[in-house]
Amino acid sequence: MGRMNAPSPAPAASDTPHRSGFACFVGRPNAGKSTLTNALVGSKVAITSTRPQTTRHTVRGIVHRPEAQLVLVDTPGLHKPRTLLGERLNDVVRTTWAEVDVIGFCLPADQKLGPGDRFIATELAELRRTPKVAVVTKSDLVDADTLGRQLLAVDQLGRELGIEWAEIVPVSAVRETGGDAARATTAPSGADRTGGQVGLLADLLVKLLPEGPRLYPDGELTDEPEQVMVGELIREAALEGVRDELPHSIAVVVEEMKPREDRPADRPLLDVYANIFIERPSQKGIVIGPKGRRLKEVGSTSRRHIEALLGTPVYLDLHVKVAKDWQRDPKQLRRLGF
Repeated sequence: MGRMNAPSPAPAASDTPHRSGFACFVGRPNAGKSTLTNALVGSKVAITSTRPQTTRHTVRGIVHRPEAQLVLVDTPGLHKPRTLLGERLNDVVRTTWAEVDVIGFCLPADQKLGPGDRFIATELAELRRTPKVAVVTKSDLVDADTLGRQLLAVDQLGRELGIEWAEIVPVSAVRETGGDAARATTAPSGADRTGGQVGLLADLLVKLLPEGPRLYPDGELTDEPEQVMVGELIREAALEGVRDELPHSIAVVVEEMKPREDRPADRPLLDVYANIFIERPSQKGIVIGPKGRRLKEVGSTSRRHIEALLGTPVYLDLHVKVAKDWQRDPKQLRRLGF
């Protein structure tokens, strides 16, 4: 099986067998994949939103342990495509599945298994050699009886389709109220400090990785280009509190990021210029809001997150532009980075 591209291996710290490899979370849109990635890594590396179908870029999160390095690949939710963009997102998912060492199938505890889950499970069943872990997410939202029934249903789904789950594990990776940091964190040796079992999940995934050296230097959390991550943070802020259909219509392109000249060394400032693209002129007012209040809010929220990500003060210049029907136009999809 092909391995995902990685930098030159870094030397291991000791002679004990070290495991390293790639894992991805799959599931229907809004199954909790991105929030789970953030919780495992302990940092905000994947866009999280209450709206389905918001992840468009493959974002790797890296979990560092003395005995292992787990590289997480966050993919869009597999879904029945309605546009060219949707078809390309599905292609990204299937390509990723073929290259990773272990797959985590996310199924929300608070929703009964449906056609979307079975559709994905049927495709997973064809990947005979790749270990699969069933991750029952959002377990904090249900009582013990409901959770038990869901775990049994997941086990039964595997039996029906010929999937031998390496593990079935319930997990809670809830975002804190009033913030975007994941409440569940990865604890050493499976001792999960929050009871959310995120640390246990990391242990289970690590055991399924092949032996190998570290693939990334210690301290790295993602290999996404900073410009792409900044664009994702802006898009996440733009998605909050808008109509349900708008997430499919928003794209963000960071045109330029450069340090402000003539600033003293102890007072740096990074200038970030970005465009928010929507499909129709009528959507412009939704993003900008009355008297520009919404866009101002988007700017201040995303600026805080960008400053936290990059560790430097930021001046953010945002503009909203119309790219008519960009989701269906191959030329515009390429221009917007898809």
